[in-house]
Amino acid sequence: MVPEEGAANPGGDRVATALRPSAAAALRRDFIWGVSTSAFQIEGATREDGRGLSVWDTYGLKGQIANKDTGDVACDHYHRYPEDIGLMQRLGVQAYRFSVAWPRLLPKGRGAPNEAGLAFYDRLIDAILAAGIEPWLCLYHWDMPQALDDVGGWTNRDAVGWFADFAALVANRYGDRVKRFATFNEPSIFTIFAQATGGGQRDMRSVDTFHRCIHNVNLAHGAAVDALRDRVAGSLIGAIHNCQPCLPSTPADVKAAQLCGVYWNQAFPDPQCLGAYPALMQEAMEPYIQPGDLARIHRPLDWFGLNHYGPSYIKADASARLGWQFGDKPPGIAQTPIGWMIEPEAFRDTLITVARNYGLPVYVMENGFGAFDKPDAAGAINDENRIAFLTAYVRALEEAATAGADIRGYFIWSLLDNFEWDSGYGVRFGLTYIDYATQKRTPKASFAWYRNLIKSARASAP
Repeated sequence: MVPEEGAANPGGDRVATALRPSAAAALRRDFIWGVSTSAFQIEGATREDGRGLSVWDTYGLKGQIANKDTGDVACDHYHRYPEDIGLMQRLGVQAYRFSVAWPRLLPKGRGAPNEAGLAFYDRLIDAILAAGIEPWLCLYHWDMPQALDDVGGWTNRDAVGWFADFAALVANRYGDRVKRFATFNEPSIFTIFAQATGGGQRDMRSVDTFHRCIHNVNLAHGAAVDALRDRVAGSLIGAIHNCQPCLPSTPADVKAAQLCGVYWNQAFPDPQCLGAYPALMQEAMEPYIQPGDLARIHRPLDWFGLNHYGPSYIKADASARLGWQFGDKPPGIAQTPIGWMIEPEAFRDTLITVARNYGLPVYVMENGFGAFDKPDAAGAINDENRIAFLTAYVRALEEAATAGADIRGYFIWSLLDNFEWDSGYGVRFGLTYIDYATQKRTPKASFAWYRNLIKSARASAP
């Protein structure tokens, strides 16, 4: 159970200091507090109601995910979404960012749509709205239909048309109720680690197909923006980028870190928002750019979605496909239990840089703390370390706003513990603990902390 308002609880005693009055004044009156999830990570029901396979279903069948986990059940959100929306209501969030599963709507990725899949998101969106929460719909969070991957996936330029048709289907079906759309979540991550470095060994293609993939995803973004804009009156469209500093492990690694930073942080937002690829990768991209492509990519956007966790340390490696790999982390830097850096100052600086470079309102769409949470003897999850992390990062956000960055929202990753990709179910990011054997939901101490933070922030809004 979540402690009642005013009751003693592990999260509540830090709320007063989470938002400092002087800094809170920098946040807009219409600042949005939310939570984020993604379809494959929570829905389950992977073989129900006509859903097709995604690349992550196929990868799970190979048994290469930690503990041989799969997304077959996940959090069973497909059947339990009313309970999860109830959790959001108790938190008091104003918005919920979720994704739709491409293979649930189009089992083969194209062609005839699946009415049962479309109807699921009708029910979900209607329930979100009935709860007084705004739905923010992301078209793509890494679940390419396997049928399309079989014919090249993102390395096939035909993917631009496939994705545009998918976007049109979503717009036509849900555009009467949804106005906030994101085209992609973290394109740099699903391209670098699936196409270039072979992360998870899902794909060991060449650097050539990696660059082809980057360009096709950018073209697909532009095509989807046009499809959404043409069909949804009053739509507010953006894309969600993972941006975090790439730092050299040693002084000899400066160039490698710069190159990593260009691919990680600029390969997608630069052409999408500025109309050009970064100088350091321009030559590599030229073979794939056809006349008019950059104009097709550079479509008007309404907001910039930022995902941020912590910096990465990079070292040069001439044998690596891109000339770099992850390096040693300097001693003395705090880390999360899963080894990610805790540097709220980097979050502050990234917010300022993104707001300045791209000139769009910024919404933080993911920020969170991965750990190995376990209930105590009484069944409670007192995740004080997550509360400390989130407190520090919210303060860093306030500092960026005070410095003039146009930041309009903050969404925590994630509402629920869920399927964490190659890590399976061993890593937990949720404000809510999931007992995967029973699917019981237990709000953690951080749930109460965030609920009280939202209440405090809204009460003190200028």
